[in-house]
Amino acid sequence: MPDYGHELMLGTFITPTVRDPARVVELAELTETANLDIATFQDHPYNADFLDTYTLLTWVAAKTSKLRVSANVTNLPLRPPAMLARAAASLDVLSGGRFELGLGAGAFPKAVQGVGGRALTAGQGVEALEEAIGIIRGVWDTSKTSPLRYEGEYYSVPAMKRGPRPAHDIGVWLGAYKPRMLRLTGSTADGWLPTLQYIQTPGLTEANEIIDEAAQEAGRNPREIRRLLNLFNVGFSATQRGHLQGLPEQWVEDLLPLVLEHGFSAFLIGQDDPAVIRRFGEEVAPALREAVERERKAGGTATAPTRSAVVLSKRQATIDYNTVPEALAAKVVEPGDRMYERVRHSYSRTGSPALVIQAEDTDDVVAALAYARSQNVDISVRSGGHGLSGRSTNEGGIIIDLSKMNSIEVLDAGAGRIRVGPGARWGHVAQVLASHGLAMSSGDYGDVGVGGLATAGGIGYLARKYGLTIDHITAMEIVVADGRKLRVDSQNHPDLFWGLRGAGGNFGIVTAFELDAYQLQDVAYATITVDATDTADVLVKWGGLVEAAPREISSFMSLFPARRGGTVTAQITLVYAGDDVEAAQNALTPFLEVGPVIGQQAQLVPYHATVAPPENQHMGQGLEDSHSGMLDHITTEAAEVIEGMIKSGDVMIVQFRSMGGAVHDTPRSHMAWSHRTQNFSVLAASAQSQATRLAAQWGKLYPLLNGMYLSFETDTDPARLLDAFPEPALTRLRQLKAEWDPNEVFNRNFNIPPAR
Repeated sequence: MPDYGHELMLGTFITPTVRDPARVVELAELTETANLDIATFQDHPYNADFLDTYTLLTWVAAKTSKLRVSANVTNLPLRPPAMLARAAASLDVLSGGRFELGLGAGAFPKAVQGVGGRALTAGQGVEALEEAIGIIRGVWDTSKTSPLRYEGEYYSVPAMKRGPRPAHDIGVWLGAYKPRMLRLTGSTADGWLPTLQYIQTPGLTEANEIIDEAAQEAGRNPREIRRLLNLFNVGFSATQRGHLQGLPEQWVEDLLPLVLEHGFSAFLIGQDDPAVIRRFGEEVAPALREAVERERKAGGTATAPTRSAVVLSKRQATIDYNTVPEALAAKVVEPGDRMYERVRHSYSRTGSPALVIQAEDTDDVVAALAYARSQNVDISVRSGGHGLSGRSTNEGGIIIDLSKMNSIEVLDAGAGRIRVGPGARWGHVAQVLASHGLAMSSGDYGDVGVGGLATAGGIGYLARKYGLTIDHITAMEIVVADGRKLRVDSQNHPDLFWGLRGAGGNFGIVTAFELDAYQLQDVAYATITVDATDTADVLVKWGGLVEAAPREISSFMSLFPARRGGTVTAQITLVYAGDDVEAAQNALTPFLEVGPVIGQQAQLVPYHATVAPPENQHMGQGLEDSHSGMLDHITTEAAEVIEGMIKSGDVMIVQFRSMGGAVHDTPRSHMAWSHRTQNFSVLAASAQSQATRLAAQWGKLYPLLNGMYLSFETDTDPARLLDAFPEPALTRLRQLKAEWDPNEVFNRNFNIPPAR
C-alpha cells in the first residue's frame, strides 16, 4: 500500500547532551516556534553524557504549549513497563495530551547490563517488548475497575491499581528493523519509527509489506499504523544536490515519494542546527503539506481514520456510519474506538451513544447537526462539564461534544469583556480571568462546563454580590436547528436572546459566549462543619443569617445523613466577595452560631482557587437522580420536611444555594430565567436504586416550593415546565420554540413543546 493517508507530522530528533542543557531545551522551543509538531530525544540512560530523557521530556513539555514530545525511542530494559506507563500517562495529563511513546526493545545489551539492567538477546527483547505493551495499555485502561494482574516470562505485575488515564490515546511507536519486530509492529503497535540511514530505500517496501501482512493477520487495517521516519545527514545548500542536502524545494521533491510511495507521514530531522530546524519548519513544512494535499486530492487518497474489523463489529444499528461527512471523519468516536470510554458518559450519568462527534469549530457543529438530524436518533449536546441532569449523553443516539471548543479570551480587560467557548470549564475560565484581575461567578465546582451553565442560570459563590452568570451575558453565537449560524444579542434577534438565557438548550447549539466580567481578585473563603442533628433548627438559623447578611456574602449548605452511628452534618461554605479582612470577619462570624461546630477554616484566597478545576474523569460516577426546587425563605415548615427527608435514609445529599441580593436586581421579564424573588435553590439527590423513595420524600416538600432550576432536575415530566418557567415566560418560550425549532430537534434539555 503506498500512501496510508495520515496527517503529516513534522519535527526534530534532538541530542540530549548534558554539556549544554539550555541549548537542548532551546532547540525544542525553536521546534515549536518554527511551527513544527513534535520534538523527540534519544533515550540511552547508561550514557553519562546525556540528560535523562524522561526528565527532559517533562521539562520541555512545561516550557512549550503545543509541541508534542517523545523519546526516540524509550529504552525498555531500563524502564519497567508498569511504571513507564504511569510516567507516560502523567506526562500526557500534565501536558494536555502532548506525549507519545516511542518504544524500543533495547539496543546495546552490555551497556544496559552495566547499569543494572537485564541483558536480553534480540529474540528475548522482542518477547519482552510484546509483554510490556500489554502491561502499558492495561495500566492506561481505567475503564476496568479491577487491579491489573500479569504474570509473564519477563515481567510480573501482581496487583496494580490502574491509571492515571492519559489525556489522549497515546501512540505506541516501535523502533523496528528486523522481521520479528516488524511483525510485532503490525500486530500490536500504533506506529513504526525507523531511521532512514539504517534501512535502505528498497527495504522500505519489504518492511511495509511485513507490517501490513502482520496487521491483516491480527484483524487490523494496515492504515491503522502510522509510519514515521528519522532523517540524519540533512542540510540546506545551494550547491549540493544530495538527498535532503539542497534547497527547500529539493527537500519537498525528496520527501514526497516517501509519503506517496512508501507511506511515511512523519519526518523527524536529526540535526541540532537552529538554522536547519527553522528552515525546515518555515519553508519545507508548508510546501510539503501543500504538495501532499494536492497529490492526495488528485489521487483520491483516503485520509479518514481507519478502523479494524474488531472495532467495526461494535458499531450500533441505530445510525448509518458510512454517511458521516468527510469533514467530520477524523473527529468522530465510535463504540469500538479506544477513546470511546472517555466520551460516552457524562460525569454523572452513564451512556452508550452510537457516535460522539467532537466538534472543533462552528462549521463542525453545523455539519454535525445536519448529519445527526439525518439519522433520526436522539441528539445530545455536551459542553464538556458534569451533565448532572443526564441529558448530555444517551443510548444509541449521537452526542455533539463541544469540549474542544474551549477557548477563553479577554477582549478588553479594562471593560471586563470576555469571550468563552462552550467547551471550556469554569475553573479554567477563573484562572485566565484572574491574571487580568477579573472574575465571573459560575457555580461551586470548576469542573462544570461553560455551555450548560451559561444557558441555564449559574448560581455561584458570587451570586448575591454580582448576580447569576447569565445576568452578565451580552451576546451569543449559535447554530439553530436549520443550520444557520447567528449572532444573538439585544439588537440581533432580541427575542431569541431573551429565551437563550435560561432555556438555551431548547433553541440551538451555542458556540460562543460574550460576557461582562468584573474586577475581583481575592475573596474570603470559609467552611464550617456543624452537627445538624437538630436539622430544622440549623436550617432556619442559616437561612435567616443568609438573608440578613451583606450582599458580599454568598453561601451554600450541604446536608449529609448520619453514617455508621454518627450524626447528620451540615457543610457550610461561605464566600465574602472582597479582600476587606475585617468586614469579612464581621460578616462570617455570626454563622458560627448556626449549630455545634465540628470544624472550621477561613482564609483569604484568589477567587479562582475556590473553583479550581479538579479535572475529574467523566465515567458516570455521580448521583443519578436529583430533584430541584426553590424557596422564598427557609420556613420552619419547610425545614421540618427537609429534616425528615435527610433522616429517612432515602436521600444522600440535600444542598442549598443562596440567591437574593443582586439576583433580585434583574427584572423577571428580562430573560427566560424569571426567578427573581426566591432566596434559595434546593436540590436532593440519591443513587438510582433509591429513585422511588427519593421521589416520595420530594413529594412532601414540593407543595412548599416556588420554582425550579432545570440543570439540577432529572425528572422531565412536562408538568414541571411551569416550575422552571412560570407564566408568562412559558407561553413566550413555546412561541419561540415554534419559530426556531418547530420540529423539536433540541428535545433533550427539558423539552419545551412549540406552540401549535
